[in-house]
Amino acid sequence: MALFPKRFADAVQKWRVPSGIALAVLFALLADPVPPTLLLGLPFCVLGLAIRAWAAGHLRKDESLTVSGPYAFVRNPLYIGTLLVALGCVIAAARAELAVLAGAYFLLVYLPVVELEEQHLNELFPQFRDYARSVRAFLPTLPERLPPQPFSLELYRRNREQRALYGFLAVYGFLIAKSVWRAM
Repeated sequence: MALFPKRFADAVQKWRVPSGIALAVLFALLADPVPPTLLLGLPFCVLGLAIRAWAAGHLRKDESLTVSGPYAFVRNPLYIGTLLVALGCVIAAARAELAVLAGAYFLLVYLPVVELEEQHLNELFPQFRDYARSVRAFLPTLPERLPPQPFSLELYRRNREQRALYGFLAVYGFLIAKSVWRAM
């Protein structure tokens, strides 16, 4: 059962990047980082990046249904990783308003996009329906056994996951610079 009308989800998909840029600008303007919040947010970011990297090293987009690595536990590990990185950055930024904006963004943008992606996977792979019944979308499930596919650095690179790391480094670099500037 679809949570969002297809037209809404399609529109969200179209505006995902421009709205993300607008949120990034607001983040830059409102962020008020200090060393303790920078340190407190960092573990969430590192964990989120690690989950994203692990997922990207298993993902074969549109080639096969990925059920190994973190996909054995949860259907959307890339989005969980993104959410953890965003949480870490919001903690580092030390502004409650940014937490509200990031939460609203996730609910209004990522949930419809996830729904579209899962509809796409259901059309591509007949076994997706069984997979979706046994593995939850966002809350990890303990699998009966792990599929044997190992992590692939080649897949990590092909999925261009290093861009998430570069983006994180730019954001955290900005937050550190803003914190140092404020202290001067």
